[in-house]
Amino acid sequence: MKKTGCPRKISWLLAVFSLNLLIGLSAQENLPATTQKISSPGRYQGYSSPIYSEWVRTSQYVPARDGTRLAIDIYRPSVGGQPVSEPLPVIWTFTPYRRAFKLPDGRILTQIQQMPWVETVLKYGYVIAAADVRGDGASFGISTGAFGPEEATDAYDIIEWLAAQPWSTGKIGMCGVSYQGMTQLMAASTSPPHLTAIMPDMVMFDLYSFTYPGGVFQDDFIAEWSNAVKQLDTIAPAAPVDDDPGGKLLAKALEEHKKNVYPIESTVQEKFRDALDAQTQTRPYLDQSLHSYLKGIRESGSKIGVYLVAGWFDMWPRDMFAWFNNLPNPKKIVILPWSHSHDYAAGWKDTVSPLAGFVPKFDYAAEQVRWYDYWLKGIDNGIMAEPPIHYFTIGAAEGDAWNDARQWPLPEEKPTLYYLQAGPSGSIRSANDGLLDRNVPKGDSGQDDYTVDYATSSGPATRWHNGRGGNFAYPDMAANDAKGLTYTTAPLKKAVEITGHPVAHLWVTSTGDDGDFFAYLEEVDETGYSHYLTEGVLRASHRKIDQPPFSYMNLPYHRSYAEDVAPLPSGQPVELVFDLHPTSNIFDAGHRIRLTIACADQTSFDTPVLSPAPKVSICRNGKFASYVQLPVIPEAREEEVVKGFVLSTTLIVGAIIIAVIVLFLFLRARLKK
Repeated sequence: MKKTGCPRKISWLLAVFSLNLLIGLSAQENLPATTQKISSPGRYQGYSSPIYSEWVRTSQYVPARDGTRLAIDIYRPSVGGQPVSEPLPVIWTFTPYRRAFKLPDGRILTQIQQMPWVETVLKYGYVIAAADVRGDGASFGISTGAFGPEEATDAYDIIEWLAAQPWSTGKIGMCGVSYQGMTQLMAASTSPPHLTAIMPDMVMFDLYSFTYPGGVFQDDFIAEWSNAVKQLDTIAPAAPVDDDPGGKLLAKALEEHKKNVYPIESTVQEKFRDALDAQTQTRPYLDQSLHSYLKGIRESGSKIGVYLVAGWFDMWPRDMFAWFNNLPNPKKIVILPWSHSHDYAAGWKDTVSPLAGFVPKFDYAAEQVRWYDYWLKGIDNGIMAEPPIHYFTIGAAEGDAWNDARQWPLPEEKPTLYYLQAGPSGSIRSANDGLLDRNVPKGDSGQDDYTVDYATSSGPATRWHNGRGGNFAYPDMAANDAKGLTYTTAPLKKAVEITGHPVAHLWVTSTGDDGDFFAYLEEVDETGYSHYLTEGVLRASHRKIDQPPFSYMNLPYHRSYAEDVAPLPSGQPVELVFDLHPTSNIFDAGHRIRLTIACADQTSFDTPVLSPAPKVSICRNGKFASYVQLPVIPEAREEEVVKGFVLSTTLIVGAIIIAVIVLFLFLRARLKK
């Protein structure tokens, strides 16, 4: 699905630079060789260089303030097998997934192998460290639950220990994906004096909205993740520290881990945001949700640099924008067309490249070096002078896919309503094959009836499965669409760009007193293949909308307290309003926009199966008009792009002509000599 478009950012400054270089040649016969300086997202050279080619690893215990011993690995650049004596900045990660594994053949699998970009960063003159959280790996202690306050204070203690070492400059950074990104923000909430910059990658903001999105339990992820972490904590072969070659201390630590508390043990019972954990007498979704750590960050007046790394196909793109809009720190965010495992999943390329028209590339290691060079080494490479938001638009031409912004949602976004209509669209044999267009429905009786099909599924390799270590490979969604209600536009006469958060407004009735409603946004190509883009979900009984306790980008917020839950009234339409995860995509001319409504996703979410299955109706009439609000980027921006392209092209061509003339005169002068 090849996309076309005019470049948005063709810099005529490059032409001017080239011209100046040629003019300089005419004045000097021997120009000394120089390295061009480049500093832009994913591109970095000339400001620093890799100066080390090897490293040495050591491991030991570091005591936390309560005496709990935490295992840490330290990787120091070396020369001839000896660590360099020069103090260097330190970048570390705090993980529940093992700082290192001991393989059956005795080899050690370290974080250097698990996060391959880290080795590149090390070569630029950084010490790298990785520590097991308490209750995991070779660390002692008991985990009382994910994201507990002990992990935050433990991180503080490790940071200050690292800063005090003779091989450290005292400038400390943190890195890591997923949980290892969350521990960075937890650490920042404690205001360690020496924590200078962090780079949280693909992290959660709201624990309840992930565990129970729209009030629907995400049972597959919670169960599989809990079981996997439990295996890591108690069975899988952790690497002992250097002073424990026989593994006696490791065995004692593993014995303590048997008392750990895992999410699956409490989330099944705790169905509402204000649920009280009977064992701990806390409200986990309020007290231990990641956003609760904002308080410490705000109250401390934190100046820690924060670079957020998000993916359109990750589990948490909305959460990442919530972090961006709530953090008071100096901050940046980059949004890539990645899933949770970046671009490493076996099916990522096959899922994304047909939508993009090419295989998107981004040098993540270079961006890490660029970030830490600025914050930990004081290299003025201009990274903080750039617009704080850098995002990839799926479907734009290869040289035109990256865009910058200074606020989110984008100020130029035009919320555009696409209404659910009677069909047929002629694009699919679904339960209704409805149309989707911008005309306001008329009459007062239009509706589509649907008997809930509990076999509907977005597949076995979704953004959710990838988030717990599974594959990422969305199939043609048409097979699933055929089991649900679909609303599809006619082939588009011209391309439509959306960048932001789609929001579904559905007027529904049901013969049941509750029900789950899944909305999928897809792009249908000329062959009828339906490409997955994003999704959202809401349990009807959780439909009440409240004011969020944080900045939430004007999105519908469902508080989901026990007192907020209300059954569906018999025979009376009610409006369900819920957002889909944000995306940035250009729907090609000739393609179609499709919204699919289903009432279950059996491979990812826990929808109660009722017998007989309820009959649901989606209203689509003048009185109860259902629609999806899309964040359309107006054509005016495209017209400006065309004008800019023409101007830039003219300047470049003119500069090349002048450069050729100057070069001709320069060579003629040389020949006369």
